[in-house]
Amino acid sequence: MNRMVSLQLVLARILWVPGFVARYIKVQRKKFYPQALPLVEAQKAALAAFFLPELLDAARVLVLEGVRLKNPLFYRLAVGMGISGLRDMSQIAAITFHDVIVSHQPFTGGLLFHELVHVEQYRQLGVRRFSELYVRGFLSGGRYEAIPLEVNAHTLERQFLQKRRFSVAEEVARWAREERF
Repeated sequence: MNRMVSLQLVLARILWVPGFVARYIKVQRKKFYPQALPLVEAQKAALAAFFLPELLDAARVLVLEGVRLKNPLFYRLAVGMGISGLRDMSQIAAITFHDVIVSHQPFTGGLLFHELVHVEQYRQLGVRRFSELYVRGFLSGGRYEAIPLEVNAHTLERQFLQKRRFSVAEEVARWAREERF
């Protein structure tokens, strides 16, 4: 196969990846939603100055015990395309599936805040667009820390931990307007 055809196949597969990611997110949300619990009133009270009340009411959390998340099937496709640096799902602290946050450890204030930023990103962008931006961010930066959606969540988490007051909805909207994702 010549180099041009090979490159076209790789690009075509890369374009399919956000669809796989979006489907994975939807399946995982459906799987974990029944087990996940709403935020408790103390969590909502601590975060009310930053998040919309309807987001805090809709978000659900689950701390896994005795089980770890597995890597999604599309990881094999990505590795086959030469993509490296994917995070092992069994080793992450937490992951957000639209409005369901699944964690391998008890939630700290910072971890919950960070994941709720992702809930807001999903709310504004939708699952498909979030997936597209996440994949594009990873491919452009080559690592988790360079994904603009993660940079946004980490930046806002730091401000939260420094006790600054701001609206996460407004900050996410600003980043979207400025095309920083």
